[in-house]
This record gives sequence, C-alpha cells and structure tokens, in this order.
Amino acid sequence: MWASRVLRTGRFAAPRGCRAQSALTQLRGVLEEELEAIRGAGTWKSERVITSRQGPRIHVDGVSGGILNFCANNYLGLSSHPEVIQAGLQALEEFGAGLSSTRFICGTQSIHKDLEAKIARFHQREDAILYPSCFDANAGLFEALLTPQDAVLSDELNHASIIDGIRLCKAYKYRYRHLDMADLEAKLKEAQQYRLRLVATDGAFSMDGDIAPLQEICRLASRYGALVFVDECHATGFLGATGRGTDELLGVMDQVTIINSTLGKALGGASGGYTTGPGPLVSLLRQRARPYLFSNSLPPAVVGCASKALDLLMESNAIVQSMAAKTQRFRRKMEAAGFTILGANHPICPVMLGDARLASCMADDMLKRGIFVIGFSYPVVPKGKARIRVQISAVHSEEDIDRCVEAFVEVGRLHGALP
Repeated sequence: MWASRVLRTGRFAAPRGCRAQSALTQLRGVLEEELEAIRGAGTWKSERVITSRQGPRIHVDGVSGGILNFCANNYLGLSSHPEVIQAGLQALEEFGAGLSSTRFICGTQSIHKDLEAKIARFHQREDAILYPSCFDANAGLFEALLTPQDAVLSDELNHASIIDGIRLCKAYKYRYRHLDMADLEAKLKEAQQYRLRLVATDGAFSMDGDIAPLQEICRLASRYGALVFVDECHATGFLGATGRGTDELLGVMDQVTIINSTLGKALGGASGGYTTGPGPLVSLLRQRARPYLFSNSLPPAVVGCASKALDLLMESNAIVQSMAAKTQRFRRKMEAAGFTILGANHPICPVMLGDARLASCMADDMLKRGIFVIGFSYPVVPKGKARIRVQISAVHSEEDIDRCVEAFVEVGRLHGALP
C-alpha cells in the first residue's frame, strides 16, 4: 500500500529540476513578449557609452571624434570643474572611499554635517538632511511626515519620484491638473477637514521645462492653511538671481516650507539629494525616513565635490547669468527655424516631435552630425508627446549652440519635421 502511494505520487509530481526549468522558461517567454512590445512601439531606450569625462564635449564609444553633448543635467558645467575634482580627491584621501555604514550607526563624518549646514544656509532654511539621491529624499519625506489624518495635493505632472513617494504615505491623495490653480483651489477646499494639507510640486518640470506658479500656489496655501513642498532638482543652482531656485526666482523663499533637491545635476553632477526646511522636520526624518535609515552614507568624494560646487556658486552668479543668455539664444534660433519648443526661459528645451520613432531616428542622425541628444517617449512622457529634450549648459559656447541648431535643421528636413 505504501509503495502504491509512492507510485501514484510519482506519476503526477514533476522532478524539482524540471519544475524550476519550466518556471524559468515561462519567465523568459513573458519577458521576451514585454521587450518585443517595447521594441514594436518604437520606445526602446538604448544606452550610449561615454568614454570621457562629462562636459560640453565628450567622446562616445563607436563614434569617431569629439561630440557636443546637449542632453546632460550639467547646467553649470561643474561636473568636470578642476576645483570640484580636486575637492573630491582631497576628501577621498582624507576621509576614505566610503563609510560601510548608514548615518546613524557609524556613517556620519564631519564633512556630512558641514555640507548639510551649507545646504541649509544656501536655501536660507533651518536644517538639511542628506540622502543617496533626491529620489530617496522624495521616497523618505511623505511617508515619514504624513498620516491618514493628512492630505497631499500633487501636480499631475510631478516627477516620478514625487509620485512614488506620495504612494508610500497613508495621507489622502489629491491630484490637480498641471499648473491649474483653479483646480488646486477646488481641491484645497475639499481637503479642509484634514490635519495637515501639503501642496507638492516640481519647481521646474523636467520634461516640459515649464515653471510652477509658486506665487499663486503660496497664496492659495496661505488662504487655505496648507504647507508648500517644492522639488527643485531642475532649478537649484541656476534659477533665481543667485541660483537658489524657483522660490528665489518668484520671490517666495519665505513661503515655501520644504525643499527637496539634488547634488547630481547642477551641483557637481555626481550623486546625492537632500531635504531642507524646518529643524523639527529634519529631526523627524533622521528618525523615520527609511531611505535615510537603511542606505549607506554618501561617499566622502561625492560630499567633497558637492561642497565645493556650492562654494563656487555662492562666490559668484556669473555662471548663472551666462547660462540664461545661452538658453535664450538656443530657443530663439530653434523657434525661428520652425521647431516647437516647450517651456519658457529654462535650459530644458523640449523639441516637440510627437512620434516616438521620429524622435529616436532624429536623435540617432544628430549623433552622426556630432550632437549628442536623446529622444524621449512613453513612458517617460505621455503617448503622442515624444520629443528630443535639449539641455543648455553654461559651458556651451555660442558656436556650440549654433552648431546644434544647424544640425537640428538638417535632420528635421531630412525626416520631414521641417518644411
């Protein structure tokens, strides 16, 4: 009887190795189907390999000669600035390669505290807290701050990291139409029963290059007893008279409660993010923000580079003014050529093309003409709104900008994007 049970069981149970192989085969089939759908939609994203430092001119694997780079977040050109590099080397030599620890265990060095104090001073806030990235800062803020008693009101085109951070919290969630202040006001009225009401917006929106109407947002927040949070990743260092960001640009520095931003764009371009705002909020984040509590400290070299970048920015605003003039030059010449450019006076200059394949093919042909740009398509931007996002840097020359425009005109005519 025992033997018959074994035989019956053996007839229906596949060997463990076969089951594992079958599951792996099924997984491969599912993955290939998904990948083929991405290729078929024309939204496949290839990664070009850069073989040099980041800068206005780079070298790309498989492409001969120097290439003009017009798609980096290197707004101030500090990614390869000699003083920034030297500061990183000095920090590496003095403080080591890394901490092998989170901040609250044994991962806080004097340079981390110095940089946090410098960031708070730069933004004219009480305190600041560092994260491995601003994505982490956005993941840590909302969950630690907001409860089911609270509400968060978010612009529908906010960055993915804000959206994901808000998903993690238990607050009631409102989404208002992009830059639509009437819709925001209606939702603020609906949210009056909640304890805290937090309006969350990008300062400058990374895909369209448009800027949040912070004066009106702050006015509505004051009227309805709400707080204002601004993600300044695409503003810190170069918007406003001294590069403090959109709150400086629009004259509301004293009305924005919380700022999250990055060290990985204008401020050296390496890595790292932060939250700056009221002292008690920063103290709470040190106790509860999961990305802070469970991630390794920023490496000393990154801290040293970012600290020097802030020093350079606070010493002079000449770089900021230079970039503004070059941004206007590019926008003016592209619009005169017949292209549609979104945004206004921001170094993010989206060249709108609509079709994903067109954006990808034009970007490839731009590279053949010595210009590094990338086509953006779904899911990074909505379907039907594909584009090539050009980004101007303070270290581009006027000749660089004119050459980029000339290449766009050549490629645009080739692909029928221009008459």
